[in-house]
Amino acid sequence: MSALQPPPPPPRERLHAVELLAASRPAADALVLLAGAYDGPQDFIAAGFADALRASGLALDLILVESDLAAVCDGSLPQRLQREVVEPARAAGRSRIHTGGISIGGLAALMHADACPGDSAGLLLFAPYPGNRLVTGEIAAAGGLAGWPAADDYPANDERRGWRALQRLAAGGDTPLWLGYGGDDRFAKGHALMAAVLADEARCTLPGGHDWPTWLALWQRALDWLGPRLHG
Repeated sequence: MSALQPPPPPPRERLHAVELLAASRPAADALVLLAGAYDGPQDFIAAGFADALRASGLALDLILVESDLAAVCDGSLPQRLQREVVEPARAAGRSRIHTGGISIGGLAALMHADACPGDSAGLLLFAPYPGNRLVTGEIAAAGGLAGWPAADDYPANDERRGWRALQRLAAGGDTPLWLGYGGDDRFAKGHALMAAVLADEARCTLPGGHDWPTWLALWQRALDWLGPRLHG
């Protein structure tokens, strides 16, 4: 780093999260949804996510979380998400916690699944950031994610941890996973590498780019997929 560049900001003291309850008390199921870079909980609400969930009638609490980029970069976000958001949500009475996110939040949800295997009841990923071109190029050169030889010793902040989790989840089948993205998304090639290991019903591509209107349309499809998998 150049001496003329300011140091990166430290991670936030606590992750910013907003809870939206489906009823007067916590539901059996909750979805922890991580925002993309520079977005926060209010952006989900402004885009119509809460309205679409209410219209669906699903008994699902929504916990919207800002992705602290400093915590993403230093690799601490998965454990902090577990400690500051997931465990308190479970202690409040939710028997099943689903996780997911948009863009960098989707990658963070996968890295959380890598750090805390088996903890999430299911993942919903919206145009997850696939990592830099070195990562996607490495996976493409292996013939795709199914044949990619993941290592055991990636650093905590290595994007490959997210890919490793996706590979494990797709192969194991114990944790339901859904992935959606826009066909004109600037990361669509990476998304296609991810989607290739999933069943048809677990992936969705709609017209659109890396933007909120596309993600809202995908959210409505994801709710249709998630509904039968809730406790009711």
